[in-house]
Amino acid sequence: MNILLKLKETAVSVLPVMLIVLVFGLFVVPMDGFLLGRFIIGGLFLIFGLTIFLLGVDMGIQPMGERSGAELTKRKNLWLLLGCAFLIGFIVTAAEPDIQVFGAQVKQVFSSVNKTVFTFVIAAGVGLFVMMGLLRSIINFSLKWTLLFFYTILFTFALLAKDSFIGIGFDAGGATTGPMTVPFIMALGLGVSTVRASKNDNSFGLTGIASVGPVMAVIVYSFFISDKGGQTLVEATAQTAAVTQGFYNKLMGPFRGVFPHVLKDSLLSIAPLFAMFIIFQITLLKMTKRQEIRMVIGFIYSFVGLSIFLTGVNGGFMQAGKILGELLGSRAIAGGSVWFTVLMITGLALGAIIVCAEPAVWVLSEQVESVSGGTIKRKMLLVFLSVGTAIAIGLSLWRCVKGFDIKWILIPGYLIAMVLMPFCPDLFTGIAFDSGGVASGPLTSTFILSFTIGAANACGGGNDSFGVIALVALMPLIAIQIMGIVYKIKTEKKVNAGGTNV
Repeated sequence: MNILLKLKETAVSVLPVMLIVLVFGLFVVPMDGFLLGRFIIGGLFLIFGLTIFLLGVDMGIQPMGERSGAELTKRKNLWLLLGCAFLIGFIVTAAEPDIQVFGAQVKQVFSSVNKTVFTFVIAAGVGLFVMMGLLRSIINFSLKWTLLFFYTILFTFALLAKDSFIGIGFDAGGATTGPMTVPFIMALGLGVSTVRASKNDNSFGLTGIASVGPVMAVIVYSFFISDKGGQTLVEATAQTAAVTQGFYNKLMGPFRGVFPHVLKDSLLSIAPLFAMFIIFQITLLKMTKRQEIRMVIGFIYSFVGLSIFLTGVNGGFMQAGKILGELLGSRAIAGGSVWFTVLMITGLALGAIIVCAEPAVWVLSEQVESVSGGTIKRKMLLVFLSVGTAIAIGLSLWRCVKGFDIKWILIPGYLIAMVLMPFCPDLFTGIAFDSGGVASGPLTSTFILSFTIGAANACGGGNDSFGVIALVALMPLIAIQIMGIVYKIKTEKKVNAGGTNV
């Protein structure tokens, strides 16, 4: 366990975000001193929590997923494998904290939505598509043709759906890929592909396929409910601010306030996986006592780290993001093009940096570097992810101010992603669609979503904040495939140069 190395990596990712917010909060759009103090404390919680969480993933969650996928495949019982895949996808997604928060946000805007049913619909969508993703891996069917087939069906349904639910549906696809779901599903797919095939291009893509499920499920769900509005997002945010205003008198008040809820959410996230670990250990894995103890310690680390991480995000980061977005958004409306440019540049900078602090991004980048034998460098992957996320946040803020239909971005964006697939190596296509899920993790879904909600509220279009997670999930599909095409061209040049020399 190289805890100092992981601490350095997380600190390097988070500290630039803190620096940007502090510079703006002190010199550009002055913010409350207590708010900035809580932001700093929240940032420190985030760094230490993320470090401990990643250690737990390495020790417990990721090995369990790989072993389970490999052992289920060795049993050569297709129905057992597919049934377990659906169950794993459903349980892990239903317990994901991001989905609980997202369901509450949708309920605030659309009173006809039942939060429990909404959560189970999303979970069923993930479970179904995890099952189909593993089936694709077992029969060695082309990932590109699978994605093209599923997205064709998805956009056919989307054209028939209510406009108000299109952004929500694609947001659901990003919100499902949280700190617990991604490591386990990725490791499960990696374990299956290890047994079934030795080719690296079959090791990725399961998270990308699984992300289609919740979008499809929410769009189908929207056919059976009305789009009757409840509170507007502006009203709901104002009520939340009024309730929490009393906490501002004390620096640590918000952290104490969210901690019980964070513990509950973290326990709900870890408990189903731990229960599956116990069942699989008894019936399937049969690990040694030493391996068993190591995995239990890993689960404990994951629980503690996730609790600290979410306490920092909800107690400091999220509120600061909302206030900063409101301040910059109000000035963009009142101050013309200059402040609009400042808002856009801030969003681009935050988007480029904050994606590197996502827990699942680190898990993905480590797996990519490992599976590729070091030929695909983690730093290069993070650079392309950062560029893609920055563009996504910029487009989201532009939409918050101008209020145009999100379909004008989503449809061309996914068409570009599909057009790039024939020219991109299979391995990079799988990584790209997995990256689309992991980029929109808890930090993006809290700080960035709060930032865009604040900007949208200030600009008078609160509902236009839905869709930001969808755009964050879209852009890596394009960026990473472009990376793959560049990688392919450079590799071919090296091969040709070597042949000429001979």
